[in-house]
Amino acid sequence: MKSDVIVITSRGDGMEDALRQAEKTAAFAELSPKSAMHLRLLTEEMLGMVRSITGKVSCEYWIESKGQAFELHLHTSAQMNDEKRRQLLAASSTGKNEAARGIMGKIRTFFDPLDEVPVFFSASPDGTYTDMYGWSLRSYEKELEAERAEHREGAEEAWDELEMSIVSAVADDVKVSIRGREVDMVIYKTVK
Repeated sequence: MKSDVIVITSRGDGMEDALRQAEKTAAFAELSPKSAMHLRLLTEEMLGMVRSITGKVSCEYWIESKGQAFELHLHTSAQMNDEKRRQLLAASSTGKNEAARGIMGKIRTFFDPLDEVPVFFSASPDGTYTDMYGWSLRSYEKELEAERAEHREGAEEAWDELEMSIVSAVADDVKVSIRGREVDMVIYKTVK
């Protein structure tokens, strides 16, 4: 089932509607109070990220469900040019963006047309330019575990930040993808 698509903006338009949509979806699926709260918390985190975006940004939000599996979607068209793509690739090798704090702050940089350089973006293994990029919270978590085992600089701080994240604690995974000018974030959550 796919919910209604709600248009939300960084100015706050549509945010109350999106929260109500999460509550309606939980009620329709007859979720337990705890599971309903998880859907609402994940929606609040998404909306908080959108609200923190600088500039005028409009996104589409909806929820898809199949049985006990839920996907919270956020979609926008970004101002993506060759320089921004080059910066994305450059950031992928360092994995750093000092301006972005918290995991949702880091994800926000994918959506923010005025932000300098997003973090933790993977390019193709051979370093070639492609028109599609992807990032996964659980893959990032595994990368951090490996970096911690190697005692790499900044790995412990990044791990602590990840452990404090509501999204990391509640979601099964978060995936961000960029195809051309289209940016999508999906939060995955299976309830019991």
